[in-house]
Amino acid sequence: MILNRRTTSHSEKYPLPVLARLRLIGAALIIAASLSVPGQTSATGQQSKSAPNLAREIHHQLAELPFYSAFDFIIFSLDGKKVTLNGYVLRPSLKKHAAQAIQSLDGVETVNDQIQVLPSSTADNELRRAIYRAIYEDPVLDAYAVQPVPSIHIIVKDRNVTLEGSVESAADKSLAAKRAATVENVVSLKNNLNVRARQDPAQ
Repeated sequence: MILNRRTTSHSEKYPLPVLARLRLIGAALIIAASLSVPGQTSATGQQSKSAPNLAREIHHQLAELPFYSAFDFIIFSLDGKKVTLNGYVLRPSLKKHAAQAIQSLDGVETVNDQIQVLPSSTADNELRRAIYRAIYEDPVLDAYAVQPVPSIHIIVKDRNVTLEGSVESAADKSLAAKRAATVENVVSLKNNLNVRARQDPAQ
């Protein structure tokens, strides 16, 4: 005798009201799981970056600019998603590339470019080269030149000299100014070098 086997359907296994509730619970679990995925972005765009992370990216982009040298100096301020650029550059192209590089970063909405292009001057160029040699050929200060961008920046405008950037100690800051002052034809000298904060070894 052949038994007529009959497969029990999913709907017969669970009565309709129970099946409906199971489907609702499953859908809720899927939605909850999707909302809990770390780094999930909304449909409107990517997650906003924290200010410290964005500031580090801006600093990195500026340091990597082509032709950015010891004779240029660019700083920035960050207000939410607005970046303001200030400083001095020799080339108009560097000013343009700086603004474009920062504008391309995720998390930046607007860039206010206040960078000044220094006027072309043979006398200023001679001063730049002479002050560079005076500072970076010093046996104490030459270590600051062994970087992709030397950290002591020499800004010259109409033979007025400003030292920008940072050094490791107050003694190095003073020495850089003394070395620059040995160069002839300098109208004025301003020392804006910052002394880097020392980190606690215990931290």
